Amino acid sequence: MEKIVEMNNIHKQFPYVKAVDGARFDLYKGEIHSLIGENGAGKSTMMKILYGMYEIDDGEIILSGERVTDHKYTTHTAIERGVGMVHQEFMLVKEMTVLENIILGSEPTKKGSRNVAIDFEAAREKIKFYIENYHMAVHLEKKVTNISVGEMQRVEIIKALYRGADILILDEPTAVLTPQEADQLFEILNEMRKDGKTIVFISHKLKEVMKISDRVSVMRAGKYITTVKQSEITMEELAELMIGRKVFLNTKRTPPKEGEVVLEVKNIFVPSERELSKIRGISFNVRKGEVVGVAGVDGNGQSELGEAIAGLRRVEKGQILLGGEDITNKSALQVRRNGLVHIPEDRNDRGLNGTHTFADNMLAAEIRNHPYSRLGVVNSKKIMEEAWKRSEKFDIRPRDPSNIAGSLSGGNAQKIVVARELGAAGKRFLLAAQPTRGIDIGNIEGIRKMIDQAKVEGVAVLLISADLDEIMSLADRIIVLYEGRITGELVNEEWIDEGKLGYMMMGGGDKNE
Repeated sequence: MEKIVEMNNIHKQFPYVKAVDGARFDLYKGEIHSLIGENGAGKSTMMKILYGMYEIDDGEIILSGERVTDHKYTTHTAIERGVGMVHQEFMLVKEMTVLENIILGSEPTKKGSRNVAIDFEAAREKIKFYIENYHMAVHLEKKVTNISVGEMQRVEIIKALYRGADILILDEPTAVLTPQEADQLFEILNEMRKDGKTIVFISHKLKEVMKISDRVSVMRAGKYITTVKQSEITMEELAELMIGRKVFLNTKRTPPKEGEVVLEVKNIFVPSERELSKIRGISFNVRKGEVVGVAGVDGNGQSELGEAIAGLRRVEKGQILLGGEDITNKSALQVRRNGLVHIPEDRNDRGLNGTHTFADNMLAAEIRNHPYSRLGVVNSKKIMEEAWKRSEKFDIRPRDPSNIAGSLSGGNAQKIVVARELGAAGKRFLLAAQPTRGIDIGNIEGIRKMIDQAKVEGVAVLLISADLDEIMSLADRIIVLYEGRITGELVNEEWIDEGKLGYMMMGGGDKNE
């Protein structure tokens, strides 16, 4: 096989952390090569170096036999050499159409025109090839703000292919996809491989890594560990290589000890920017000491439901009761004072202030309370003492809570949010929205155990997750949303019919009709 990429002895230092420490990576033409590791292991940094986003401190990069390591190797250079990257956080302009996003910066122009004019028909014809050849359904005339997350990802892939990518780097590509969408993505990637494209698949989901990969490379703490053939290793062995210890891949759910109703949602209607995700007259409850999971294809009202409960989105009609008190359309602060703690689905948008310290973020919800302040004067010593305790308890790395939150890897950033919410006094209801989205298996294991422990302690938990494994491992009851309605409810016993659950997620069995 032809080796088309070699990265040797790569070093990259950032403030507070050495992200890559003498690591290496290689690629053969026409393979799907997975790169795995914990958050902060350096895998995304390695691939951003290959994509030209970061300049290396030391080491060498060889593309198709040519050494390209110098200060002139940029993203523009990488794209010219056929390297494309789809980032975990999509780089799309939401108010522009899909077509406009794909061609942005590479617009074809009409020949012979006196004024420079974009040749949209030529662009459509070129894009049509990728849509048909790789079976990627996208709506070119829709605005990005009106399409699903899965379609956004397909737009990003087409955008890279449109610019001539033969090597496509996908950073945590299934983090925001349902199992059905992930399977569709794998079909696309296999078609691309057959067509001679080469794929780098950055992931922490080992089931998917085992399903899609030809080879797997492992990084830990910025260092290269090993590269193995997928056919010659087990998922459990991969997990141990990645974490450096044995990992239990499935959380053992504690049986519920249900008490009184803590959250009651009564026939609520909630608006949305997207028609399909409007909440349309749903009702359910969550009891003390149980986890209720909300499953569904992303974009069917899960975000709007969570935001309405948390006081972040207005309810048009209906009622939400927390501990018997009406919290409908109360502010987020008022809802928190009534015992709600909230792990938001987007840690960057609503979970963290990246310019503040770990300590500021961990104690933000309690800073008005004793012993962290008195008569409006903040007690920095008490805040720092508690922040150190939570850094230890929740295994936040690096430990020092005086560090800036924006310097953290995704998993450690998420653990700061979890430390703030689950460490809060007086909590009785936990709203956990996509609590492990985009983080590695070691951190997933820890966060799921924390959610289960909160249930054991008598907290009522509403778990909104696009990860069916997560829903099935933690939830005692599962409700399914489709186009803003509940299509059914399942009790999570020793076994559950995944086919029935998938049918409900596609709209089957609507009990609202």
